[in-house]
Amino acid sequence: MNIYDISEKAGVSIATVSRVLNNSDRVSQKTREKVLAVMEECGYIPNPFARGLGLNTMRTIGLLCPNASDYYLAKALSFLERMLRMQGYDSMLLCTGKELKDREKGVEWLISKHVDGIILLGSTFVEDNEDGNSYLRNASRHLPLVLLNASYAFENIYSILCDDYHATMTATQYLLENGRKNILYLYHNRNYSGLKKLAGYKAALKSKGVPVKEKLIQYYVEDKMSIPDIRDFILTLDQKGVRFDAVITSEDVLGVGAYKYAKIVGRSVPEDLPIIGYNNSSYCLCCEPELTSVDNKLEALCQQSVSTLLKVLGGESVPQKTVFMGELVLRGSTSAC
Repeated sequence: MNIYDISEKAGVSIATVSRVLNNSDRVSQKTREKVLAVMEECGYIPNPFARGLGLNTMRTIGLLCPNASDYYLAKALSFLERMLRMQGYDSMLLCTGKELKDREKGVEWLISKHVDGIILLGSTFVEDNEDGNSYLRNASRHLPLVLLNASYAFENIYSILCDDYHATMTATQYLLENGRKNILYLYHNRNYSGLKKLAGYKAALKSKGVPVKEKLIQYYVEDKMSIPDIRDFILTLDQKGVRFDAVITSEDVLGVGAYKYAKIVGRSVPEDLPIIGYNNSSYCLCCEPELTSVDNKLEALCQQSVSTLLKVLGGESVPQKTVFMGELVLRGSTSAC
């Protein structure tokens, strides 16, 4: 029996139960008595391992990610762990991979460890079909979930994300407005974020009256950390007769691969081939000239994720969805534009 069971039996929100446990004055006397009566009826006793003040809490947050070696996710984990520690919370990390069954097991395992809430990193955790998201709905009945850079609408699930659609559209429009018409779009993920970026690319072309050419939309399925393989993938496109005068990638590391391609075929960046990446990572500074990229506000996303989760645990009302706007950071790889 936990506060989520009490919430259901009393017919009130989880936040209201939290307020009662915290003796908050934001609960009417009638509601307080109703919740307390249900607690007494059910024999509700706070977790004996609890270390919080008044709330059934382990002061531990579960962090789930598909792959901690991924640069973007590793940086997010670093931000989240530090921010939680500053608030007096420990972290419990589990890497699940991308298979649905492994993600389900990961969530179940963290719940069994009595964590107070879970932050799920990346849009991999949201499926296109409702059946595939049943594990999120089931978990949200036990504890609050925060989706970092993904979106799913359900009670006790909170989404914190960057507007990848408009960020990619802005980047594509920038190239179009500077005379580039055949823009290669290279992406690696077909998850929520990946599909939003792709839609933004297509929307930018449509907004400028440029037809979408499917051969210029390329899904790179191999290991994205192998830059020589990315280079060779683009080189193969070139050899097959795919002509492009600019490149936009869904991640900075793919943009580095585009740089390597340009060097091997003798195309100068940015004069012959402007390149734009995504994530505004340190990869941008490893290129010469430095790589233009979209800053998707990762640190702000992590800060908001922690703030949202802790407010929910404290019984406060928060928006179920918070969206940040990305920013195109112009560097040398597009200076000719």
